[in-house]
This record gives sequence, structure tokens and C-alpha cells, in this order.
Amino acid sequence: MPTTPHPKSADRPASESMSAGIPDATIARLPVYLRVLTALAESGVATVSSGALAKAAGVNSAQLRKDLSYLGSYGTRGVGYDVDYLRIQIGREVGSAHEWPVLIVGIGNLGTALANYSGFYSRGFRVVGLVDPSPQLIGREIHGLAISDLADLEQVVRGTGAVIAVIATPAEAAQEIADRLVAAGVTSILNFAATVLAVPEGVTVRKVDLGQELHILAYHEQRKAELAGKGEP
Repeated sequence: MPTTPHPKSADRPASESMSAGIPDATIARLPVYLRVLTALAESGVATVSSGALAKAAGVNSAQLRKDLSYLGSYGTRGVGYDVDYLRIQIGREVGSAHEWPVLIVGIGNLGTALANYSGFYSRGFRVVGLVDPSPQLIGREIHGLAISDLADLEQVVRGTGAVIAVIATPAEAAQEIADRLVAAGVTSILNFAATVLAVPEGVTVRKVDLGQELHILAYHEQRKAELAGKGEP
């Protein structure tokens, strides 16, 4: 389906999606802090020191304090941070105070796993649509949600009001799907396809490259082996 030409850029960073002056690296860490704070709250913890929160989140205390300072949260000397209050602050910033409708395109092994992931719901995301071109999958249900035909993608987007979409398709199909999603009103895309997407101004793309992440881990494993062979600590 042809779309109206538009200026594009490859996998536009989050900083161009109205991040209110907060650095991208800080934005990436906020959900980690939120997850830790949620676990603390569920355990009945009312306050947490910057050191304890930093350790649980895998950062140093200085980095934590700097990140939280962007939210105007500095804690109380000798007491630490109020867990519930900080959860509200961070939740408001990362959008978990709202329920965001999410569409998943491509219901293969990965797409099915994502559709079954219960963590979406606890973090403020609700899967409202599943789309795939396979006749064998169309009409099947996952958690009561029927898989729609890719031919009806635009209708599904408009009918569900989804503004966030997950692309879990083969690489060769991803760009056309992204174009159709954008034309239908989607403004944020999580891309699992092994390709770089070109999107217009105002659309945010986050790319998840599982192969790349595994290569990074393999690099570190190789370095450990090399250092061990040299007898280095």
C-alpha cells in the first residue's frame, strides 16, 4: 500500500521524542529504578537509601543521584528516598501512570512469546491487537485476543487506538509494515526485525537486536577466557 512521502531518519533516538531535557541514558535507566522500587514496595519497604537503590539497580550512587536530580528528587539526608513517592515520580515520567495500547505485528515464535508476556500489563502496557499474514494463524486467540490479518493492519490500528507497535517480522517485511503503521497513526515502534527502519519526524523507534546483544556477551566471555589464560585476576 503506497504511503505519502515524508522525510525520514534511521531509527530516530528517544531524545527526539519529547524527553523533556532528560538524557537518553538516564531515560533508559528509569525503568530499572522503577522495577526495583516496585519490588521494594511489594516487600513493604517504605524508604531506601541511595546506596541500596543504586546497588539493586546496578549503578553507582553518584549516577543514581544525578539521574534522579533530573526529576527534581533529591531524597532526604540520613533517611533516603520515599519508595512510594519516587515510584510515582518515575512512573509519571516513563508513562506507567497511563495504560498504553500496544499492537504486535508478526506472531511467530518471538511475537507469540511477547503476546504471552505478563509483564506488559504490570508496567502499564496493554496488548490490544495481534497481526500476522499467515492463514494458519489468523483467527487464533492468545489470551482471548484473536490474531488479525495483516491485510487489515490499518483497520486494527485505528480500531484499537494503538500508538505503540512491536514489529517482530522478518527483516524484509519490516519497513513496509513500519510505513503502514505510521500512516495509520502509530508514533512509537519497538523493532525486533534485523533491519534499520526509516521513519518520519515525530516517530520514535527503539531497536532490539538479540544477535547483537549475544555478540556483546560473547565478547566479554572471550575476554574473560583470555585474561584467565594470562593468569590475570
